[in-house]
Amino acid sequence: MTRATLSSPVLVLGATSLIGRFLTPRLERAGVEAAALSRCAGGGGAIRWVEADLAAPGLADRLPPAATVLSLSPIWLLTAPVLAALKAAGMTRLVAFSSTSRFTKPASPVAAEREVARRLAEAEDAVAAFCAGNGVGWTILRPTLIYAEGQDRNVSRLAALIRRLGFLPLAGDGGGRRQPVHADDLAGACLDAAVSPAALDRAYDLPGGETLTYRAMVERVFEGLGRAPRIVSAPPALWRFGLMLASPLLPGATAGMGARMSEDLTFDGGPAARDFDWTPRGFRPRFTPR
Repeated sequence: MTRATLSSPVLVLGATSLIGRFLTPRLERAGVEAAALSRCAGGGGAIRWVEADLAAPGLADRLPPAATVLSLSPIWLLTAPVLAALKAAGMTRLVAFSSTSRFTKPASPVAAEREVARRLAEAEDAVAAFCAGNGVGWTILRPTLIYAEGQDRNVSRLAALIRRLGFLPLAGDGGGRRQPVHADDLAGACLDAAVSPAALDRAYDLPGGETLTYRAMVERVFEGLGRAPRIVSAPPALWRFGLMLASPLLPGATAGMGARMSEDLTFDGGPAARDFDWTPRGFRPRFTPR
C-alpha cells in the first residue's frame, strides 16, 4: 500500500530521531525513493542521507527534491523560511509530529515546560496556515508518552532508575492515567496518514493501545526488566525534596513530572483509528537483561 500510493520522492526530517530509527527501515522495506535529513549524518541502505540543520542558513541549497515530507523534528523548526524552501523543492504533502504536551503542559509549575506547550501550539498553527495558503496537504500527529525499549528518555529512564535503585519512588499514589505509545507504531502511523485522503488538513492525538495508571505503568516496567515491582509512594513534597537531592542522577527530570503522576493525561485515538487505521500495541515493554 505505501509503495503504491505514497507520493515520492520522500524526505524525512529528523531521521536519526527516536521515531526515525523505525521509520527509515520501513521506507527501505517498502522500496520508496527517499532521502533522510539530519544534523548527524546516518548512512547505509538505499536511503540517501543529507547532513543539514533546519535552523542553519543555506538550507534551500541542500534540500533534495521531495513531494512528501515527513517531519520528525520539533515542529517549531518548521519555520516560514524552512516551509518555503520545502515547497520550492516540490513539497505537496506534509506529515509533521507535534505532541500532546501542547495540552498537558501549559499550566506546568516548570517555566520551560510551559514554554514548550506555547511553542508547540504556535508552530502547529503556523504550519497549518502556511500549508493552507500554499496548496500543501498537511497532517499533524500528536503522540502521548513515546517509548522504545532502551532508547527513549521516558519509560527507559524509569527502567534505568529501577536498575540503579532497585525500587522506584512515586509522588503520591501514581493514580494518574497514561497511554504509552511505541515509536515503531508512530512510524507506521506517519506512513499511513501520509497516504490517507481522510487525514488531509487534520491534526490527530495518538495515544498508545492501552490506558493504565502511572503506578501500573511502572509495574509493567519492572516486569519488563524481569523484576518484582518495588514501589514506594511518597508525599509530593517529600518526592520533590528527594528529586532535588537526586537531580545529578536524573538529567532532564523536573518537579512537573511528580506533579503529573496523579493527573490523567489521556487522549482519544478514535479519529486516527477511523481515518488511517491507528491500532497501536498495548504496553508490555521488554528490556534486555544486564
